[in-house]
Amino acid sequence: MPKRSLAALAVVAAFAGIDAALAQQVTSVTLYPGSATVERSARIAAGSGKLEMTGLPANFDMRTLRVEADPGVAIGEIAVQDIAKSEALGGREAVLEARIQALKDQTAALDAEIKTAELVRDYLAALSSRPAEGDKHRAVAIDPKALPAVLEAIRRGGADAYGTIQRTEINKREVAKSIATLERELARLRSGARDVRTLSISYSATRPGELRAAYHVTNAAWRPTYRASLDSAASRVELERQAAVSQKTGEDWRGVKLRLSTGQPRTAQLIDPNTWQLVIRPPQSRAAADGLLSSTVPQAPAARTLNERREAAEMKPEQIETEYATEFEVPGRVDIAADGRHVTVALAKEALPVKQRIRVVPRRDNAPMVTAEANMPEGVWIPGDMQLYRDGAYVGSTYWQAQAKTKVLLPFGRDDRVQVAINRLKDRSGAAGLIGQRAERQVATLYTITSRHKVPVELLLLEAAPVPVNDQITVETSFQPKPKTANWEERRGVYAWEQSLAPGETLKFVADYVITYPKDATVVGLP
Repeated sequence: MPKRSLAALAVVAAFAGIDAALAQQVTSVTLYPGSATVERSARIAAGSGKLEMTGLPANFDMRTLRVEADPGVAIGEIAVQDIAKSEALGGREAVLEARIQALKDQTAALDAEIKTAELVRDYLAALSSRPAEGDKHRAVAIDPKALPAVLEAIRRGGADAYGTIQRTEINKREVAKSIATLERELARLRSGARDVRTLSISYSATRPGELRAAYHVTNAAWRPTYRASLDSAASRVELERQAAVSQKTGEDWRGVKLRLSTGQPRTAQLIDPNTWQLVIRPPQSRAAADGLLSSTVPQAPAARTLNERREAAEMKPEQIETEYATEFEVPGRVDIAADGRHVTVALAKEALPVKQRIRVVPRRDNAPMVTAEANMPEGVWIPGDMQLYRDGAYVGSTYWQAQAKTKVLLPFGRDDRVQVAINRLKDRSGAAGLIGQRAERQVATLYTITSRHKVPVELLLLEAAPVPVNDQITVETSFQPKPKTANWEERRGVYAWEQSLAPGETLKFVADYVITYPKDATVVGLP
C-alpha cells in the first residue's frame, strides 16, 4: 500500500479516536446542594448508526435518564448495559495503580542492587578472614609485595558495598512512603461503587447534529460559604458568596461547563389538609401540667461555627435568577476529580447599606455586640458558614440562615468601647393577699451603659420579662424609662429600648418585676 494511503488512514483513525474520546467525556454539569445532573454530548454525522457512551456511573437513577438530539436527528432504541467491577476502572484509578506498580518495580530493582552489594561484601569478608580449623578451603596465597594493593582493593570494595547497601535502604524507605501515600489516595478514590454503565443510542440523522444524554447522580454537591466585611465608617457590608464543590460519583469531570443551582430536586408529593379536631382530655396533675408547660418553652438554636477559609477563584460567575432558584454559570471550563477534594469558586459580591447598632442583652450576656442590619438582597440564599470581618480585621464566624427572613442581621464582634454594668436593686420574697395565701417575689435590676466612643452610636437594649403560662401566676412590670417597643419582633415578653448614645454618655435602665403565685406552688423559672 502506498505511503500516502497509509498516512491518510492514520489521520482518519486519529480523528475517529478523537470523536470517540469526545463521546466519553462529560461536557456540562448542573450541581445542586446534594446531587448533580450530568450531561454528555457527542457529534454525529448524517445517516443511521449507533453511538456508545461508556464509563457512566452505575449508581445513577435510570428513571432520570434523558436523551435529546438536535433537529433533524431521530432517536431510536436506547440500551443500557452494566459492566462488572473487575472490568471497570476509572481513569484516575488506573493512573494511581500504574504509579503504584512502577514504584513496586523500583523497589524490586533496589532489592536486587542490595543483594548484589551483599555478595561483594560477603566475598570481601571471606578474603579478609582466617579459615577455621579443619576447613578444607585454604586461604588464597598473597604475594607480600601485592599485599598493600590487595588491602586497598578490599577497603575500597567494602566501602562501596556497604555504602551501596546504605543508600539503597534509604531509597527503599522513600519509595515505601510514596507507595503508602498513593495507596491511601487510591483507597479514598474508591468509594465502593466502581461498576459502570454503557449507553447505546441508535439514531437516524438527515444532517449532522449533536446527541445529548443527561442523568442525575448523588455523591456530588456544592456547599455555600459566605464572607461579610463591615466598613463601619461607611455603614456598608460587602457580602461575598462562595461555593465549595466536591464529587465522588466515580467519574472525573474534565473540562466541563459547570452551573451551580440553589434548587434541589426532590420527590414531588401533594399534601392534603387534615381535619382539625378538638378533644377534651382527662385533667392532669399540677406537677405534670407544669412539666408539660416548661418543656414547651422554645430554646434558642445552637450556633455553628467553621474556622476553615479557602481562597476563591478570580473570575466572576454569571448569576441567573429563575422563578424558584438562583443559579451561577462558572466561567470557562473546570476540572473536578472524583476523589472528594474540594474546589472553591467565588460566585458573587454585593455591597449592602446597613444600619449599625450596639446590641445589649444583659440578662443573657453583658457583652455589647456590634450588629449590622440590611434589607435581604435578591435571590435564594441557602444556609451556610460565614466568616466575619470588621474594618479589615477578622472577628469570628457564624452559621447564617437567611431563608424565610426579610432582613440581613449579622454580628460583628464585641464592642469594648461600650461598658455595661448590672446591679440588683431589689431582691425580696414574701407573702401577699389578704390572708397570706399567695407568695410574692420582687426583683428590680439596674442596667448602666456607658459609651467610650468618640462618635454617637445607636443602642438597642433587649430585656426578656417573665411571662406567666398559668392563670394562677401574675406578673407586674415596671420600667424606667418606658421601652420603645413591647413584644419586640413579635416575641412575647421581650421589650426593647432604642436610642442614640452620645460620646461619653451614660444611660440607666431599670426593670422591676413583682411575681405572685399560690403559696404552696412550685414555680419554675423564678429569678
